[in-house]
Amino acid sequence: MKLLRYGPKGMEKPGLLDAQGHVRDLSGVVPDIAGDTLTPAGLARIARLDAAALPLVPGVAQQDLRLGACVGQVGKFICIGLNYADHAAESGLPVPTEPVVFAKWTSAITGPDDAVEIPRGSQRTDWEVELGVVIGKGGRYIAQAQAMEHVAGYCVVNDVSEREVQLERGGGQWDKGKGHDSFGPIGPWLVTADEVPDPQALDLWLEVDGRRYQNGSTRTMVFGVAQLVSHLSQFMSLQPGDLISTGTPPGVGLGQKPPLYLVAGQTMHLGISGLGEQRQRTVAA
Repeated sequence: MKLLRYGPKGMEKPGLLDAQGHVRDLSGVVPDIAGDTLTPAGLARIARLDAAALPLVPGVAQQDLRLGACVGQVGKFICIGLNYADHAAESGLPVPTEPVVFAKWTSAITGPDDAVEIPRGSQRTDWEVELGVVIGKGGRYIAQAQAMEHVAGYCVVNDVSEREVQLERGGGQWDKGKGHDSFGPIGPWLVTADEVPDPQALDLWLEVDGRRYQNGSTRTMVFGVAQLVSHLSQFMSLQPGDLISTGTPPGVGLGQKPPLYLVAGQTMHLGISGLGEQRQRTVAA
């Protein structure tokens, strides 16, 4: 299934994308694409529905129908840094021996096509296409062999970053440079795990103003999805609706020679095979 949230910002309703590409309203069935809806039982309930019998939502998704973040009420937005060896190299940093973990504030979350703000005074705002993993079954101390049982599905994430704050003003902590409002576009939809047989075989890409900068594959992750879910659960409980952004392949602005960063008025276009695409216009904060 492809689950989504549609409507004006702050007033999104739950929905799904049917086989014909039409949005169907789920608000009579579930309160949101969040929490218990994302548990195995919650997803099974939606899977049993006849999509054709659900109310048809007028408009075309991502054209004249706005989509919000595909997961609502996210409890934790957990990110993994330097999870592609070639991205670590372009950043001038060693390949980590265990996952580098940081957080994005949930106030950074926005829809897949909403504007991205360039923070006041920023000259080093950067892009990062990433595979997002949404937790469905909560747990702690999850064994790697059982980790995939805890995944509800996957989505596209743009881990927008302010490099000066991240690398020069954080005292070794990246969070300040990662959490600006609008720095976490998510979606367009949550593709349930049953439709993604191998999350380590997905192509991902990003363009700025029509020029392709990132062109990678989750095959080259240092730590795969199962490893990350298991690892994180050793340090925190994972709960339904938590989001893990799994790192970016090479081609970020920081890695260009010379480095190249976003300014207001540009367009980012990014996607992951089978998970949909995002398109954001940059604006001044």
